[in-house]
Amino acid sequence: MRLRHRNRAFFSAKIRSFPHHLRTDYPTNMLFNSYEFIFLFLPLTLLGFHWIGKQGHHRSAIAWLVSASLFFYGWWNPAYLFLILFSILFNYGMGALIKGATNSSQMKTLLILGITINIGLLGYYKYANFFIESLNAIASTELVLNKIILPLAISFFTFQQITYLVDVYRGGAIEHSFLHYCLFVTFFPQLIAGPIVHHKEMLPQFVRNSVYRLRAKHLAVGFSIFAIGLFKKVGLADRVGITATNVFEAAESGLTLTLFEAWAGALAYSLQLYFDFSGYSDMAIGLARMFSIRLPLNFNSPYKATSIISFWRRWHITLSRFLRDYLYTPLGGNHKGEPRRMLNLMITMLLGGLWHGAAWTFVIWGGLHGIFLTINHGWHKIKRKVFNTQRKPSQAGRLMGWTITMIVVVIAWVPFRAASIEGARNLLASMMGANGLALSGRLTGKLGGAELWLIEHGVVFSGMFQNNVVGGSIKGGYLIEILWIIFLLLAVTLLPNTQQLLRRYRPAFETYKNEIPRLRLRWLEWRPTIPWALFITGIYIFSVLSLAQVSEFLYFQF
Repeated sequence: MRLRHRNRAFFSAKIRSFPHHLRTDYPTNMLFNSYEFIFLFLPLTLLGFHWIGKQGHHRSAIAWLVSASLFFYGWWNPAYLFLILFSILFNYGMGALIKGATNSSQMKTLLILGITINIGLLGYYKYANFFIESLNAIASTELVLNKIILPLAISFFTFQQITYLVDVYRGGAIEHSFLHYCLFVTFFPQLIAGPIVHHKEMLPQFVRNSVYRLRAKHLAVGFSIFAIGLFKKVGLADRVGITATNVFEAAESGLTLTLFEAWAGALAYSLQLYFDFSGYSDMAIGLARMFSIRLPLNFNSPYKATSIISFWRRWHITLSRFLRDYLYTPLGGNHKGEPRRMLNLMITMLLGGLWHGAAWTFVIWGGLHGIFLTINHGWHKIKRKVFNTQRKPSQAGRLMGWTITMIVVVIAWVPFRAASIEGARNLLASMMGANGLALSGRLTGKLGGAELWLIEHGVVFSGMFQNNVVGGSIKGGYLIEILWIIFLLLAVTLLPNTQQLLRRYRPAFETYKNEIPRLRLRWLEWRPTIPWALFITGIYIFSVLSLAQVSEFLYFQF
C-alpha cells in the first residue's frame, strides 16, 4: 500500500503481530506455529502420552502431560513457572477449604479471599505499570515502578481458576485428584490463549479410559483442524497483517491518510485479528482432539453476525460466558430494571476491555461495545413495545443489520489496535473523511469539469490509488492488497467455518445449543477421503514452508 509522504524505510514488510507498547517480547516462546513445536514437542508429547496410557499407567500418562505442559509454558521464561505453580497450589487448596467449610458464611469468606488474591496477582503483573503511569499523568506525580514483564497466559489461567473456586462454592465442581486439577489448568492446547474452560467440562474427560488410546479417527480429525488453523494464521492473518501494520503505524506517526487508505487499514486489521484468533482457536481444538479431548467452541464466524449481541455470542465465546456468569449476572444482570441493566452492561464491557490490555485504548474499545450493546438491547425493546413484533427480520433487514454490525465492529477495532489514543484518533478521523477521498492519479485530466468539482469537494488524485506506469505496465501493489481484503471479507461472510466442515465428528462441544449449523451443501463436509487428505496435506505443507518468519498470536498479549 502506498501512502503519501511515506518514508519507505519506516514501512518494512516485517510483520508485527500487535502494538509495540503492548508486546511482551517472547523471544524464545514455543508457539503453535514454530518448528520446535510442530516437529519436536507435539509428536514427543503425543506419542509419550498414548504409549504410557496404553500400558495402563493412566496417572503416569497424566503426569507426563502435565510435565510437558509446564515445559511448554516454561520454555518462554522458566522463572514464571513458580507463579503458575503457586496459582495451582493456592487455588486447589482454597477449593479444598471451601469444600470443607462448616457453614455458608465461612464458604463465602473463603471464596472472597481466593478471588481477591487471584485478582491481586493479576492486577500487579498486568496493571501496576498502567496505574502508576496513569496516576503520574493525571496527578503530575513522579512515581517510579520497575517495568513488570507480563507473565504469559496469566489472564487465562487466573480466570479459569476463579471459575473453579466459584463452582466449588456453588457445589458444581466434581471431586478429582490434584494431578487432574494440574492438567485442568496447564493443558497446553488451551493454556496460553484459551478457551477459558470450566472444571466440569474438562475433568470428566480425563478419567475416561478411551482418552489413553491413540485412535486414528481422533488423530485425523485433530490434525485436519490443526492444519486449517495453521493455514489461517500463516497464510491469511500474517499476510493481511502487513497492510494493517503499515496503515496503523502511519496514523501513529501522524502521516496523512485518505479515507480509502484508512478503511483499508482498519479492514485489514479486522481480518488479521479474525484469522489469527480463528486460527489459534482451531489449532487449540485440533491439538486437544489428538489427545481425544474436546474443548468448548470459542469462535463461531463472528463476522456473520447481524447484531452486536450476536457478535458477542460468536466472538471469544468462553470469555463472553465468563463475563456474563461471573460479572454481569452477579451485578444484577437484567433483573433490576432497564437503567441498572444498561449500567451493568457498561461496567462489564469496560472491565472486559481492560482485561484485554492495560491501556486506555482497550478501555475505549470496551466502552464502545458497551454502548453498542445498550443500543442493540434498547432497539429490541422498542420493537417489542412499539412495533409489537418479535418476528425474525427479513432478508433485507438481516443485510442491514449485518452492515451496521460490521461497520461499528471495524470502527471499534481501531482503538483496540492503535498504540495510543492519538493514533486511534488520527485513523478514525481519516476514516470519517477528514483527509479527503482518493481516486486514481491516472484519472487526472480525463474527467473534464467534473475533476475540478471533485477537487473542490475534497477528492484527491493520489494516495494509495496513485499508480506508477513503467514500461507500459502498472505497478499497482495496492490493487492486490485491496482485492485480497475483498476476497477475505467474502470468505468470512460466505464460506462455512471449520466447525461446520467437521460437524459430523463433533470437534468441539457447543457453548450454546445448536450454534454449529449444518451445511446446506453436505458434500463439502470433511470426510476421511483422498480429496480431503490431499487438500489438508497441501495447506499444511504450504504453511510449514511459510514458517521462516514466525509471528506471535495476537491474543498471546492478553
